[in-house]
Amino acid sequence: MNALPIDYLNILNTLDENERLEAKRGSEIGPSVLETICAFANEPGLQGGTLLLGIVRDESDMFSPYVPEGVEQPDMLSANLATQCREQFNLPVRVQISNEQAGSKTVLVVTVPEAQPGDKPIFIKSRGLPKGAFRRVGSTDQQCTEDDLLTLYQGRQVESYDYTVLPDTTLADLAPEAIEDYRKVRAEANTDAEELRWSDADLLESLGCTRRHQGVLAPTVAGLLLFGKPQALRRVFPMTRVDYIRVPGKEWVPDPERRFDSLEIRDYLFRAIRRSLAAVLDDLPKAFGLAEGDAQRTDKPLIPQRVLREGIVNALMHRSYRSHAPIQIIRYSNRIEIRNPGHSLKSPEHLGEPGSEPRNPRIASVLLDTRFAETKGSGIRVMREMMVAAGLEPPLFESTRSTDSFVARYYFQHFLGEEAIQWLSRFRDLHLSDEEARALVAAREQGAIDNAMYRELNRVDTLAASGSLRRLRDAGLLEQKGRGSSTYYLPTGRLLGSDGHSTLSSNPEEAYLASSGGLSSNPPALSGNSQWLALPPELQDMVTNLGQRAAPDKIREAIIRLCQYRPWQASDLAELFGRNPAYLGTQYLRPLVSAGALTYTIPEQPNHPHQAYRAEEGAEAAE
Repeated sequence: MNALPIDYLNILNTLDENERLEAKRGSEIGPSVLETICAFANEPGLQGGTLLLGIVRDESDMFSPYVPEGVEQPDMLSANLATQCREQFNLPVRVQISNEQAGSKTVLVVTVPEAQPGDKPIFIKSRGLPKGAFRRVGSTDQQCTEDDLLTLYQGRQVESYDYTVLPDTTLADLAPEAIEDYRKVRAEANTDAEELRWSDADLLESLGCTRRHQGVLAPTVAGLLLFGKPQALRRVFPMTRVDYIRVPGKEWVPDPERRFDSLEIRDYLFRAIRRSLAAVLDDLPKAFGLAEGDAQRTDKPLIPQRVLREGIVNALMHRSYRSHAPIQIIRYSNRIEIRNPGHSLKSPEHLGEPGSEPRNPRIASVLLDTRFAETKGSGIRVMREMMVAAGLEPPLFESTRSTDSFVARYYFQHFLGEEAIQWLSRFRDLHLSDEEARALVAAREQGAIDNAMYRELNRVDTLAASGSLRRLRDAGLLEQKGRGSSTYYLPTGRLLGSDGHSTLSSNPEEAYLASSGGLSSNPPALSGNSQWLALPPELQDMVTNLGQRAAPDKIREAIIRLCQYRPWQASDLAELFGRNPAYLGTQYLRPLVSAGALTYTIPEQPNHPHQAYRAEEGAEAAE
């Protein structure tokens, strides 16, 4: 019997459970274990997950850390689990089970492979569909909806979505000038390309932009997006556009009274790329340059043009066109953000490595042939290298499966420029590494930093990032907030150079002890709380009448109704309910966000210190 091959306990206590890691008591193989295995096997592109049996939360500790409890009769439990995985699902799930040692306790490490696309959905036979099928959303196992089942069934298709023919589309929806545009840029890339000698009909069919459907040649999704007329694009893909938005300041403020400058771009892809790039370049600050021997100055954008083009092309090439949401290019005072629907099919830690996993292979092929995009998945690496060569920080990438989104951030401030180095010189006695220096500058610019941002800034693993952030915390430069996956760090007064505390507001994370019991029948100190007094009487009665041991569904309903009334921060809800904010976040708020019942007010930074939650009218928690 071996020791745990990976420091799972450290990962759990640093980041909590996540989309690929779950911990359970493991006293028996009950429904919860089977639901997690089902979710790991079903989730597209997750490549399975790891289930730890014999690890629990220590509820007697204020911070509820994960500790090894161990399992009794591990061999018998392993055999039982293997049997149930073979018999309880519609198709056998072949898990790998190993007995590992955590201190003096025996823990079962269960590795669950992702099922083949043609085998999905995996479901518990006794419950049938849809109730017996689950997906992995964040750190939760979510019962499949009809839309989820449709997604899983679509995975059985050998053909990609961009080779699909949509109803009520004809060749008349394609623009001749777009086809001529392709011929021109293809000739610039390769004058000897044989397809340039073909007719338009043969050319489009060879590119996968048309195909025969019910005996008639019709455009595919790729054909419409690459060569469609504006009228056809608006009719078939009404929300498939690029929005360029200029926001004052460094944060997104969803205030209807503040009007943002915005530009909507809806066009065939070649022209959409050019128009989007032109909009960004026209608005981006320029750097003055005068090379030796030149008589005329040159003005270059602070972010290299090739980096911006690659970021825009990546968004249009790899976005999910099943999603009816626009690409957003948001220009803040210190950065450009490009946000697109569709998480990365490539694991975030492998971004920039050779090889590509295109979601839309026919669109990708055309953009690669015309040299709009880098070849063989090298675009991320090129962007990083060019940003560093320009004296800028490498771009930050954030792929989120739970919201099916991808965000790229490009800072046009020199993070470790002369001003930053002078500012950091006040801490020379701490002998900061380059990685720690970047983290401190990022915390100053963003107002907060978390493990994921540190990892992306410095290309290190989770545990290395956690160790460095704790060192900066112990040095008095950062203040830790939250727990587990909700942990983030605020700059302290010492870091910001002020005499007092940080000017950023913080949540009273330790206001209440985590408790396994229900809500207090009389929330403390609410009689003089202005937030409580401002609530309508029916909401006051709802919170008061929850009782000492309210059912979880009642608590979820109360949270949703409160967040429909107005946005709430976790600390305010915790005070209202008499709960620890971290406990409320882990057990209720994050699962409700994953289920789509709540949304973040600052979606680009889930762990932002000012984060709050809102719910739209009619929102309901998933069963």
